[in-house]
Amino acid sequence: MYPSLDVEKLLLERYDTVIGVDEVGRGALAGPVAVGAAAFTKATSPQIPEKLRDSKAIAEAKRDGIAALSRAWVSHAVGYSAVFEIEQNGITKSLADAATGAIAQLISGKTIVLLDGSHNWLQDSGLDVDYHVQVKADRDCAIVSAAALIAKVDRDQHMRLLHEEFPDYGWDGNKGYASESHIKAIQSLGPTRHHRVSWLSKILADANSLF
Repeated sequence: MYPSLDVEKLLLERYDTVIGVDEVGRGALAGPVAVGAAAFTKATSPQIPEKLRDSKAIAEAKRDGIAALSRAWVSHAVGYSAVFEIEQNGITKSLADAATGAIAQLISGKTIVLLDGSHNWLQDSGLDVDYHVQVKADRDCAIVSAAALIAKVDRDQHMRLLHEEFPDYGWDGNKGYASESHIKAIQSLGPTRHHRVSWLSKILADANSLF
């Protein structure tokens, strides 16, 4: 299933800018969280990049090329919150901080944020924008699909770089998520400074906790 610009065009009847937003890395055990933002205005081409869709439905080998087309299509930004911020502030605030940094770069005129999900986790951000929350926006709304894909490709590359420093954890493949081999590496080698240590108590206490 491919996304459309139906929602974005309706919102542009009342706003100057629609910013699609989605997060990447919320459930990972290692690495930062990233939030992608992409802006759609009346000046943006209505031609959606070929094969753009929900990033989870795009084969990894094809993501870079489609993400490059998406970057050329829209103004965009990716915000990050590092592991120490996640540990100190919690995942919800860390996501909001990352999103705020990305969105702030794209606000122009009267702006609305099109947010994937079922609740507005940015309502306390302090940004001078309105919000439209939509379930499956990453699947159905092209501007959110673009934001999500750009963020995913960006974060995946970051995890490949971290893999070069700590190759035993397989981050080039699992991207910091809880694969069986990743968990076994944590249990045998212990966590690194890139792990969200407060998330690992069960894994470290019980070798069979997840598998």
